[in-house]
Amino acid sequence: MRNIEIISSGSYLPKIEVNNQQLEKELKLEEGYIEKRTGIEKRYYAKEETIEEMAKKAVQNLLEKNQSKDIIQQIGLIIVATTTPNYLMPGIANKIQKELQIEKAICLDILAGCSGYINALDIARMYLATEKAEKALVIGVDKLSEYTEEQDVGTSIILSDGAGALLLSTTTKEKVYMSNIKAEIDENEILTCKVNEKIKMNGKEIYKYAVTNTVKNINELLDKSNEKLENIKYIVPHQSNTKIMKSMMSRLKIDENKMYMNIKNTGNTFCASIPIASNEMFEKNLLHEGDKIILIGYGGGLNTGSILLEI
Repeated sequence: MRNIEIISSGSYLPKIEVNNQQLEKELKLEEGYIEKRTGIEKRYYAKEETIEEMAKKAVQNLLEKNQSKDIIQQIGLIIVATTTPNYLMPGIANKIQKELQIEKAICLDILAGCSGYINALDIARMYLATEKAEKALVIGVDKLSEYTEEQDVGTSIILSDGAGALLLSTTTKEKVYMSNIKAEIDENEILTCKVNEKIKMNGKEIYKYAVTNTVKNINELLDKSNEKLENIKYIVPHQSNTKIMKSMMSRLKIDENKMYMNIKNTGNTFCASIPIASNEMFEKNLLHEGDKIILIGYGGGLNTGSILLEI
């Protein structure tokens, strides 16, 4: 099987910024309530933009960073992870294909909850590694503001809109790659969203599930890959809640320098959170060739998945 590498990244956050002061006033919460419980200071809402438009803008941001004129026609796979599609068909991936005018590409949208981006990335790797495609565009996008009950404190203070994307390519370089993706069956009703309804979330149960299953999953991934945690430069988690991520750090016995968090300035964007964070890391020049990172997603399903990836 061929190895893969990330050759470009991009992201998009909508223009409407909603800070804690606005929400605390609307929800009649005491000052500082939101940041204390979530670590979030602001989130973004796409009032006028569709989910497809957000995905397109993340892809445009990605393509602006890549100077190759031929790169678009080399994309043989477009895969989108989301929990909030507008259409059952055509999919967001098909609309991106049309936007980019790619004549031949495999197009997939997948539903796997907040862990969806990990699943999408792993599927893309398998297509590339088995020579079904030369390059793959992997997008995570969610418009959660449409599925949030405005007066539900448990979700409205956390959820946000956004999109992120990575462009993957096959490579002859030796690159480490390992995944560990699972679904839990016992507690799959603690985070749900029925068609034409709002997101429902049991915060306490999600916290218990997340801090336990994520750490277990990462340790299994390290065992499978015969890798040590000290050799991992960053863990990039789904940006769910600062308390969850800090509990993960405590159980893994790592400090904040090893876990990348940007939820403070983005909110929880579900499937978009990992690619948005990854793009931010590339823009800050935090990632370099040869660095090993772990991406960890967890949430609705319940799905938990991690990937050990060499940059």
